Amino acid sequence: MVDSLVNWFTVALDGLPKELIVFIISMVPILELRGGILAAAVLKIPIAQAIPICLVGNIVPIPFILLFIKPVFRWMKGTKLFKPMVEKIESKSLAKSDKIQKYEFWGLLLFVGIPLPGTGAWTGALLACLLEIKMKKAVPAIFLGLLLAMTIMCTISYFIPWLISLI
Repeated sequence: MVDSLVNWFTVALDGLPKELIVFIISMVPILELRGGILAAAVLKIPIAQAIPICLVGNIVPIPFILLFIKPVFRWMKGTKLFKPMVEKIESKSLAKSDKIQKYEFWGLLLFVGIPLPGTGAWTGALLACLLEIKMKKAVPAIFLGLLLAMTIMCTISYFIPWLISLI
């Protein structure tokens, strides 16, 4: 799924500088940093250039989620149109919250850092808000989780293909 979304964005944003395409992909929920690193590798952006672009792209939305998601969700729940969508997002997010609630910092760090479907900085920030994890724990856990995800994705997208090319 991530591959097809990355391909769609790459085609849809054709004509823009490839660095901007990677930045935008890194900001999008579901794709986030993982999709950005993958897109950067496909677009032949050097790893040293891809890393800061993807990190910043994925970090930009996080403070807004941490600070404003609760009031936005509260307002949306007051409407007939958005209430079912918000309740579905909350229930899907909270279904993944057992380990995070138990281990807080480490649970959130691993949730964000291990690149599996439905995990990442967006969902991690949402869960931190819904579980009322303090910002002083949530922000470093999310950032360190992004560094872990970046390391894993760079290994998959850059290092392993490089090793294979040597064979």
